[in-house]
Amino acid sequence: MSGVSPAAAEQSSGRVPETDDDLPLPDLPPLPKDPRWKVEHLGFLTVVSFALLMCAASVGFLTSGPVAALAAAGGVLIVTVSYSLTTLVVAVADTIRPALVMPLGMLTYVVKFSLLGVILAYGVSSDWSGKNALGLGIVAGVVVWTSVQAWWVTRRTLRQ
Repeated sequence: MSGVSPAAAEQSSGRVPETDDDLPLPDLPPLPKDPRWKVEHLGFLTVVSFALLMCAASVGFLTSGPVAALAAAGGVLIVTVSYSLTTLVVAVADTIRPALVMPLGMLTYVVKFSLLGVILAYGVSSDWSGKNALGLGIVAGVVVWTSVQAWWVTRRTLRQ
C-alpha cells in the first residue's frame, strides 16, 4: 500500500483518534442537596424591607407630607425589588448551571443600575418635591438590606 500507518492517516485527516473517546469525564462538584438555601433569606428580608418601607413612609409623611411619604416608600420598594430580583436570578442560574452565574448576574446588574440611573437622573432634573425623599428611601433601603443580608450570611455561616 502507500506505507502510511492508520494512526498517521487518521491524524492527517483531522479526525480525533478513537482513544480520546474513552477518557473519563472530569469530576464536577455535586449539586447541593437542597438549593433552597440560596433564597431562604428572602422571606426575612422582605419582612424587614416592609417594616422599613412603613417607617420611611411615616417619616416622609411627618416631615414633608404625602408626596414625600410615597417617594420614600418608593425608594425602599425600588431597592427591595432590585435586590430580590438579583438574588433570584443568581440562585436560578447557579441551580441550572454554575457557569451562568457571572453572565446572568452581570446582565441583571447592568439592567437594574441602568434603570436606577434613569430614575435618579429624571428625579434630580425634575422639580418634583419628593426627589429628596426618594433618594433617602433608596439609601435607607440599600443600607438596611445590605446589613441584614450580611448579618444573615454571618449567622448561617457560624451555624455550620
